[in-house]
Amino acid sequence: MSAALDLTESERARILAKTARFAPPPAALADGRRDLVGLTRPELAAELAAIGEAPFRAKQLWHWIYHQGATDFARMSTIARPLQQKLAAHFVIGRPDVAAEQTSADESRKFLFRFRDGQEAETVYIPDRQEDRGAVCISSQVGCTLACRFCHTGTQALVRNLGAAEIVGQFMAARDAYGEWPSPKGETPRLLSTIVLMGMGEPLYNYENVARAMTIVMDNEGIALSRRRITLSTSGVVPMMDRAGAELGVNLAVSLHAVTDELRDELVPLNRKYPIADLIAACRRYPGASNARRITFEYVMLAGINDSPAEARALVKLIAGLPAKVNLIPFNPWPGSPYATSTPAAIARFAGIVMDAGYAAPVRTPRGRDILAACGQLRTESRRAAPALQTTSSPT
Repeated sequence: MSAALDLTESERARILAKTARFAPPPAALADGRRDLVGLTRPELAAELAAIGEAPFRAKQLWHWIYHQGATDFARMSTIARPLQQKLAAHFVIGRPDVAAEQTSADESRKFLFRFRDGQEAETVYIPDRQEDRGAVCISSQVGCTLACRFCHTGTQALVRNLGAAEIVGQFMAARDAYGEWPSPKGETPRLLSTIVLMGMGEPLYNYENVARAMTIVMDNEGIALSRRRITLSTSGVVPMMDRAGAELGVNLAVSLHAVTDELRDELVPLNRKYPIADLIAACRRYPGASNARRITFEYVMLAGINDSPAEARALVKLIAGLPAKVNLIPFNPWPGSPYATSTPAAIARFAGIVMDAGYAAPVRTPRGRDILAACGQLRTESRRAAPALQTTSSPT
């Protein structure tokens, strides 16, 4: 194995070891019952075998949990009542509690979900303006360790990772709110049509739970969302990007926001560990990237900071040869933020340069600003219970 691959593997191991410090709580209730949401198919079969049930019961339960959206064993009409009662004595089918809910003037809907240990995370549903579909913006952590300067979530220290059940549970609870069960099949329109892992936290610093949750979401006998309908957004955890590409193959979005290491070190402190050259190299390695499945580069527009024509030309040069598009995101202010949004003229000028080079450069229309549900505005009041686990705001 080459020295470069050795480094990558050692970095992955270090990331996973640090992740373990922020592990979610066990998926068991105080009364000993086990939550079945978040289990893989083999794990579900093993839980059923432990209470003396045959393997085919796992297939039945999978259908009821992820296709029908059932939370009550008594609703499972293909299962006899004695077994329904037995299952209810050993297991639950959980959902996060809705601690608060807000709807924006533009119909974006923000949920504050509370989990069993009292910690909270935010999830946003963003409806399409033209069609009956929309994206569910899901959180992967409570808080964040990256401390990106323009992001409200980055002002909240990392409390803990979310478990697979809590990640997939956000999507399932949003579906509950819109009554979209059973799971639409084939070409049937879906109101909740896509998932974007762009909520609170860095998904690749909670990779194993995120991967498990997305594998459940993509299972064809349950929720059955295609990998083309899932986008994972990262600030550039380079060693985990290769693994995510190989194992999940979902769409990739990269929070770039600057074209020089000097500025990106300031805006996205993780850049000090994985600089732009390494990040772009990882993007070039990402499997499945093509004109049909372009890598998205997210670029928040900060007045007088990163929005000059020279920086637009440098961006085009940086991504040359990559199947890519650039999402230009007008900065969404939050209380105490040190930045201002670029002017419409500056954004239009920047977009024009990128588009003239042959790249799509849509300007993201801010959604949910009035309820602090727009990009970079999510935050909760959750705090870590054990002071000994406090970390600094330096990049992981």
